[in-house]
Amino acid sequence: MTRFWNKKRIFITGHTGFKGSWLSLWLMDQGADVYGYALEPKDNINLFVSLGGSKFFKGEYSDVRDFEKLQESISCFKPEIIFHLAAQPLVQDSYLNPIETYSTNVMGSVNLLEAARNNHSTRVVVNVTTDKCYENKEWCWGYRENESMGGHDPYSASKGCSELLTSSYIKSFYHSANIGLATARAGNVIGGGDWAVDRLVPDLINGLHKGNQIKIRNPNSIRPWQHVLEPLSGYMTLAEKLYDNPTMYSESWNFGPNDTDVKKVEWVANKICKLWGKGKSWTIDTNQRNHEAQSLKLDISKAKTLLDWQPKWSVVEALKKTVDWYHEYYTRDNIKLFTLSQIEEYNKII
Repeated sequence: MTRFWNKKRIFITGHTGFKGSWLSLWLMDQGADVYGYALEPKDNINLFVSLGGSKFFKGEYSDVRDFEKLQESISCFKPEIIFHLAAQPLVQDSYLNPIETYSTNVMGSVNLLEAARNNHSTRVVVNVTTDKCYENKEWCWGYRENESMGGHDPYSASKGCSELLTSSYIKSFYHSANIGLATARAGNVIGGGDWAVDRLVPDLINGLHKGNQIKIRNPNSIRPWQHVLEPLSGYMTLAEKLYDNPTMYSESWNFGPNDTDVKKVEWVANKICKLWGKGKSWTIDTNQRNHEAQSLKLDISKAKTLLDWQPKWSVVEALKKTVDWYHEYYTRDNIKLFTLSQIEEYNKII
């Protein structure tokens, strides 16, 4: 990474989440002054907690749906760059709690964009959405940034809404204010410290560690798997571009793996079991589940061409780094140092 981030004032919503914790740690390691705004972690098994986040991350436990509180926090901290990661991030949870999903992912985004544009120090906002924001047509090629927004489930639809409202804010407010605003759509992110329920890798790791029977759903589903550091490097690269040229880069961007690293669920499950060792295997979960897309790929040629960004770790390397992290977590004391070592290893190849 460049010296760009040294002493930059960075505001991150969702800093207690999986991606948010990795991003906060990375930016602090680059010398940035980081302030977080997020809900308090619900469980002790959480990356933010494991890193000792409450001891060295500056921030507060608050809800992005509270506009007055969010605006006050941004106004007081006076950030130059804002990363908006706070969200209800799970497809299955969105079926159980659609009102919470829409209020957080849609109105939470509106609140953030309003508070950011009312803050005179703001120069860049990156709104992190998802690859699931596209109207999924189950086709075999990657979705491009100009494809239609959609979403069968409440989570996907809420992120499609967040994309549309961001586009509106760019045209209505941010261009005239000369503030860079863009959305970032990433693939299926994996890496150490994710314990979310109903995600393939955390479910596999939990079962492998406890010796439980491992069940997976939709083994033939195809997803764009990538290590968490890959999209985070994309978000940071995008923010740098927006900082220098807000008008040119204020649009949507895909960050995903190369086509050769788009794999079926069963392929990933087999690879993790092999990396973990001890002869473990999995079975198919035959319980009826809510609808999930079967095939999803991203076209990342735009980011490669215009941002000079591209993925660095293959899916095999990403899975190895992930399994290594969990092995370290369950056998050693200081996971923060190991997490930083993986960040430094990634930095060397950027």
